[in-house]
Amino acid sequence: MSSKDEIIELLPDLFRNSLEYQAIAHAEGKQFDKLEAAIDDVLNQAFIDLATWGLALWEKDYGIPTNPSKSIEERRSNLKAKKRGIGTVKEDVIKNTAEAYYGGEVEVIQKPRDLELIVKFISSYGVPSNLDDVRKALEEIIPCHLELLFEFTYLLIKDIHNVKTIAEMEQIPLNKFAGGA
Repeated sequence: MSSKDEIIELLPDLFRNSLEYQAIAHAEGKQFDKLEAAIDDVLNQAFIDLATWGLALWEKDYGIPTNPSKSIEERRSNLKAKKRGIGTVKEDVIKNTAEAYYGGEVEVIQKPRDLELIVKFISSYGVPSNLDDVRKALEEIIPCHLELLFEFTYLLIKDIHNVKTIAEMEQIPLNKFAGGA
């Protein structure tokens, strides 16, 4: 129910059909609807998944440089990863942090003898667009004696040969294939 309708419902029966009172209710209803939308917008900024213009405030709180050229989803991912990364560094924290930045599934492979930590991106193909953000976040939380390495999943021609049509293959960017540009 719109604010206009709510206002008219509150009027005594005598005034509900009056054109003057309906015009007043219409004008006031528009203002109340705008006010309600503004209140909802402000409340949305309190939640990372809903924030838009409030992301800069979240980034300031978490010590993340604000970069408006990044997409809202990337900025939200960075914030969620930073939020998840607080605490003792265990494999699940590393995995959660990487997945929050990446927005997909990763596998964490520890090689303590080689002093390596490998993060394997497994839920999509190619190099993630925000790999630098993933690297920075993980380097902040992993022990400094470990070398951070990444493994990527690529499409191989053998995986799609006789599976996809030529038209479907033409829609796949080359960087999703092993050896692609």
